[in-house]
Amino acid sequence: MGPPLPHKKGIEMLYKFLYSLRDTHIIFNVFGYSSFRIILGTLTALGVCFFMGPWMIEKLGQLQVKQTVRDDGPQSHLVKTGTPTMGGTLILFAVIISTLLWSDLNNTSVLMVLGVTALFGLIGFVDDYLKVTKNNSDGLPGIYKFGFQLLISLFIGMYLYFNPDFDTTITMPFFKKINPDIGIFYIPFAMFVISGTSNAVNLTDGLDGLAIGPVIISAATFLIFAFMAGNVKFANYLHIHYIAECYELPIFCGALIGSGLGFLWYNTYPAQVFMGDVGSLSLGGALGTVAIVTKQEIALAIVGGIFVLEAVSVIIQVVSFKIRGKRVFQMAPIHHHYELKGWAEPKIIVRFWIISIILALIAVSTLKLR
Repeated sequence: MGPPLPHKKGIEMLYKFLYSLRDTHIIFNVFGYSSFRIILGTLTALGVCFFMGPWMIEKLGQLQVKQTVRDDGPQSHLVKTGTPTMGGTLILFAVIISTLLWSDLNNTSVLMVLGVTALFGLIGFVDDYLKVTKNNSDGLPGIYKFGFQLLISLFIGMYLYFNPDFDTTITMPFFKKINPDIGIFYIPFAMFVISGTSNAVNLTDGLDGLAIGPVIISAATFLIFAFMAGNVKFANYLHIHYIAECYELPIFCGALIGSGLGFLWYNTYPAQVFMGDVGSLSLGGALGTVAIVTKQEIALAIVGGIFVLEAVSVIIQVVSFKIRGKRVFQMAPIHHHYELKGWAEPKIIVRFWIISIILALIAVSTLKLR
């Protein structure tokens, strides 16, 4: 993608300062290309995690911010009791710093996604804090946690609906001419996508590295979606929505990828730190919001199929037990079911990652197979 369109005067970012030096030396011209800034955003977030990770893990341990493990789950998890948690604060810090440095802060889509990420992270932080201080796995009552999520996503849905430049149609993967316009119902739809994704990622975060892997894969997929939607030539060629505001979102997605990879370095089995709700709720909210802004809402259900599977397994388990008095799975979410069936934790994790990669390839193919 070429140099960005002229911006309105506003907040100055590092990249703008460096780009302004292009008359001094031609090398500074590269900062005008969003493709170059995607790389910088990814590497910056990765570097922040690598640099700050050991210090944060040590600090969390000193502050006794440690995981409380359910005693009614797989007994193999009891050895994880005392592992530092709330490592998602590292992800949040890396994403925010990287995005602030390399993206255009006058871009409303970037500000919107950053805002949702930070606010959902705050909900998760409170939840984790209560778990740590109470020394149990209850945390923030569900009515408050889910209520705040709905309130934030309601604001996003209303903002988009009343934005004259926003299209309330839904993109249907594989179908070029089927784009239902749901009008005002887009508000509850947006609430469902954002809050639902947030909670689905939260449910997936039960094994070392299980959630962050599909998050990285989903972020990479939406980097492609956002890049294509933000370029008028690509959008017209692929017959997808051209969304001018999307041209900066790939940098945020790159920051998600970089921070995810950096965190995975410490979160891979056996984990040195857990992300906690501060990480899972914010990452899910971020993915849901990016899907809404890029008009790839249904594609999120494809690339995030692992998250959908985890959430659906919980719903099936609860409904079945209430109606029939019987459980469908040995334990939900479904990754615990496979644990109790005797699968080794690393095998479950890697196989779920493989499925996520396959689903991501299918989701990307919808850009052309329509």
